[in-house]
Formats: sequence, structure tokens, C-alpha cells
Amino acid sequence: MDIDWAWIGDHRDTLTEHALIHLRLALLPVVFGLLISLPLGVLCRRWGWLYPPTLTIANVLYAIPSLALFMIFIQYTGLTASTVMIPLTLYSLSVLVPNVVDGLASVSEPVRQAATAMGFGPLRRLLRVELPIAVPIVIAGTRVAAVSSISLVAVGQLIGQGGLGYDIIRGYQLQFQTQIVAATVLIVLLALITDALLVTLQRVLTPWARARGRAA
Repeated sequence: MDIDWAWIGDHRDTLTEHALIHLRLALLPVVFGLLISLPLGVLCRRWGWLYPPTLTIANVLYAIPSLALFMIFIQYTGLTASTVMIPLTLYSLSVLVPNVVDGLASVSEPVRQAATAMGFGPLRRLLRVELPIAVPIVIAGTRVAAVSSISLVAVGQLIGQGGLGYDIIRGYQLQFQTQIVAATVLIVLLALITDALLVTLQRVLTPWARARGRAA
């Protein structure tokens, strides 16, 4: 397969613009998903009966094909970015909610009791002790949700909101492989860079893990 490198050089600015749009459409839903999943996961951890129906609903939403969900939201949000971002936010819940619950469950009872003995109230204990310990598991889920979202955004081009998905569909329409390959490679790079940044964020938020690693 021949790649037209000259075309890529000539369209570098356009590809960069599409990549930035793609990243915005993909990562904002993950942020919104976290904002929903963190309090929801805390509630599910506190009231165990809430977790099974919450997880079932999240999984049912994830099972709906993305294009079908886009079509449903078009009736309410039109051909806008929201039509792509709302379904992607809902999809992220099936990964993020279980990881938040599992992360909080990983905090041992002696640690909770020690925090309580030190005078930490429920909210302060959650923010200062439980959530920091849960960070590695939560970020592991965030990595999966982010990479999945970056991949799914391309489908949004079928309603005119796909970032690099435009180049994939346009390349297919013109039978121009270079445009398809360039967009696909950029999507993969965006996923890898995002994943690496999240790993770095985890290391920053868990300095005790680095210290333990050095000691070992």
C-alpha cells in the first residue's frame, strides 16, 4: 500500500484540527463519567443493595449499539456534539462505576478504623483516605474508558461529529487509502498518549507507591 506523504504534509493542519476535535469529543465524556461514577460508586459501596441494579442499567446501556444510541439522542439534541458525548458518557459508566466500587472496597477495614480513631469524619475519611487508596483501580478503569471512547468517537462522523472519523469516511468515499491510514494512526496515537498521561497521573497521585517501589 502506497502512502502519499506529500498529502499528509499538505493536510497536517487539518489533521491536527480533526485530532483535537476528536480528543475533545472523546475525553469530555470520560470526565463527565467520572463526575457521575464517583458519587454513585460511593453510594453503591455504602448501600450494597444499590450496586446490582446500577451495574445492570450501566451494562444494558453499554449493550446498545453506539449508532442506535446516537439516533435516539438526535431527536433531542440534534446533529450536535452532545449527541455523541452523552452516549459516550453513558458507556463509560459500565467501566467506571465498578472500578470506583472495587477501589473503595480495596481499602481495608483496619485502615478505616485507624482514620476514624484519628478523628476523621465520614467525608474527610473518604476524601483523605479511601479515595486516594482507590486511585490505582479507578484510574485503571479510566484508562479503559478513555481508550474505548477515543475509538468510538469515529462512529460519530455518521452524524457529522466524528473528528478523525471524517477522514476515515472521506478516504473510503474517495478510495484514498492515505487519508484512512493517517486518521487511523492518529487515533491510535491519541489512545496511547492518553493512556500514558493517565499512568503518569496515577504515579503523581500515589507517591507512596513510588516510595514503596524504591524501598523494595
